[in-house]
Amino acid sequence: MSNVFVRVQRFKVLGGTIAVVLVFAIFLAANAISTWRTEGNVGAALSSGDASLAPQLFRRYGCTGCHTIPGIPGADGQVGGPLAGISKRVYIGGILPNSTENLVGWIVSPQRYSPHTAMPATGISDAEARDLVVYLYSH
Repeated sequence: MSNVFVRVQRFKVLGGTIAVVLVFAIFLAANAISTWRTEGNVGAALSSGDASLAPQLFRRYGCTGCHTIPGIPGADGQVGGPLAGISKRVYIGGILPNSTENLVGWIVSPQRYSPHTAMPATGISDAEARDLVVYLYSH
């Protein structure tokens, strides 16, 4: 009987070790995917936008009145979500998978994706949205 008890205890210890290793492996994989997704988004955005144009665009189109935007003085709006760390988010507007093209589309025409969103159609062009995306993904 004691031999069975020892085997069960060894299995419990081994099982616990395996569980810890699996949790750690899952954490590493999730982190790698997040990094890959973020770097991919930034790379795609950088190839077609100019972040230096973003501050004036944020002001011109009123983004600063609704959103808190990192690095933009006076962008402390509380109507829309804060835009810090957007490159690490899984979804845009709670509904679109986070990608360069989806973020550009959301900025240009948010009602196309979510008819009841509070974000208005701003008149931002695709090219201007790409400038904003480069800025947001890099901040």
